Amino acid sequence: MHEIRIAEDLSLIVLDTARKENLSKVTKVNISFGQLIQIVPDIFEFAFREIVRNSVVQDAEIDIEIIPVKMKCKNCGSDFLVKDNLFACNVCSSTDVAIIQGKELFIKSIEGE
Repeated sequence: MHEIRIAEDLSLIVLDTARKENLSKVTKVNISFGQLIQIVPDIFEFAFREIVRNSVVQDAEIDIEIIPVKMKCKNCGSDFLVKDNLFACNVCSSTDVAIIQGKELFIKSIEGE
């Protein structure tokens, strides 16, 4: 359940940003997770809400975007999205591939007043 640790780290960033920006209330937090992070959004959101309870973030809307896994074939140079956990090129079937996207973990934006 790495969602708890990630929620702890991201909540600290949100709370610190709210303090630095003198926000009296955070209304929305937009977060992006790459599919390879294997986050369970409901568990993450529950943990995040528990951590920020009784703070300026407690009522914020949490918007989670899951970024699909995109790879590049080192054999033929094709870019492709991973489907059904098949990490092989859909053009030449090579498994000699590199990850282009899908490992991201970041806060896209914090909205407040």
